[in-house]
Amino acid sequence: MNQQHQEDLAHIRSMMERSSRFISLSGLSGVFAGLSALIGGMYVYQLFKANGLDYFTDEHRMYSANLVSELFWIGVLILACAFVFGIFFTIRKSRKYNLPIWTSATKKMLFNLAVPLFVGGVFCLALIYHGYFGLVAPSTLLFYGLALINAEKYTFSDVKYLGFCELCLGLISLFFIGYGLLFWILGFGILHILYGLIMFKKYK
Repeated sequence: MNQQHQEDLAHIRSMMERSSRFISLSGLSGVFAGLSALIGGMYVYQLFKANGLDYFTDEHRMYSANLVSELFWIGVLILACAFVFGIFFTIRKSRKYNLPIWTSATKKMLFNLAVPLFVGGVFCLALIYHGYFGLVAPSTLLFYGLALINAEKYTFSDVKYLGFCELCLGLISLFFIGYGLLFWILGFGILHILYGLIMFKKYK
């Protein structure tokens, strides 16, 4: 009888977990988002070289309006790729395990994720508008880290560890202005891939 009660309690806990948290998030979405960031980062580095900027030796870089515009749209493209991969692998996982996608937990998670990201996006646009390009990369890492920590209570708790890592990188990069691309690749590329692989192995 005790065993039956334990099984019932485990089933109830599982149902409560599914109803209160968004658990269709796939580790593979993190891996492919990281790969997108790595490819984008390498392209930006080559773009600097094509414009006569040596990223590792030029202390004072001058960015033309065309270069800033191209960098902006590269960032938008990387974000779009990460978003598409996230949707694809989420739907794939939900169908595989017969999990609902659009639940109250999903809405709460997206809202808590979106608010810091929206504020951070406007803040970064203001930095670009006023010409403070060196602060854009640290700011994206900081606001992204805050967004992950804010959304953690409605999805896997592991997300907060990625958020804290992004925050730490963002804070460190504030003291190395001009090398934001390296920190950006570490945060959105390497960390995403490592996190995605850990999540995929843990929750596959």
